[in-house]
Amino acid sequence: MNKTIQTNMNNLWIEDRELQNKAFFYIIEATDKPVDWAYEVWDEVVENLSHKDNHNRAIAAQVLCNLAKSDPKNRILKDFNALLAVTRDERFVTARHCMQALWKVGAAGKKQQKLLVDGLEGRFKECITEKNCTLIRYDIIQSLRKLYDAVKDENVKAKALELIETEEDSKYRKKYASLWRAR
Repeated sequence: MNKTIQTNMNNLWIEDRELQNKAFFYIIEATDKPVDWAYEVWDEVVENLSHKDNHNRAIAAQVLCNLAKSDPKNRILKDFNALLAVTRDERFVTARHCMQALWKVGAAGKKQQKLLVDGLEGRFKECITEKNCTLIRYDIIQSLRKLYDAVKDENVKAKALELIETEEDSKYRKKYASLWRAR
C-alpha cells in the first residue's frame, strides 16, 4: 500500500472533519475499482463499524461495501452481519449511509448477492416497527434496484417486486414500485 493511501486511511478515523472528509472521498474513489491492499485495512475498517463516533461507523460501512469487490477470500461473508447491524444504527443518517452502499456487497459475487438479498429481505420485514420504516424500505428497494442494474439477475428483481407487494399502504407500494419502472 502506498503512502498516500496509508495517510488517507489513517485520516478516516480522525476528529478533524475536513481532513476526514477529504480522506473519505479519496478512499471511496480509490476503492471504486478492485485494490490489492484491501486485507491490509480490512480489520481496521470492520472494527470501526462499532466505533463510538457515528461518522466513523458510516465511513467504515461505506468503505467496507466498496472493499467487497477486492475480497477474493470472501471475508465479507463473515463480516456481513456487522455491516447489516449498521443499518439499525441509533443515528438514522448513519444507518442510511450504510444502507445506500450495501448493494455493492451483492455485486461482488453470487454468495455475496444471496447474503445481501436475504439480509435486505429480513430488514424489509423487521423494520415495520421502526420510526423511519418507509424510508428504510425505500432504501432497501433502491439497493435491490442498484444491485439488479449491476448484475442483471432477474431473481433480484423478482425479490424486490415480491417485497413491494407486501407493503400494505398503496401510496408507499406505488412509491417503491416507481424505482422499477423502465429506465
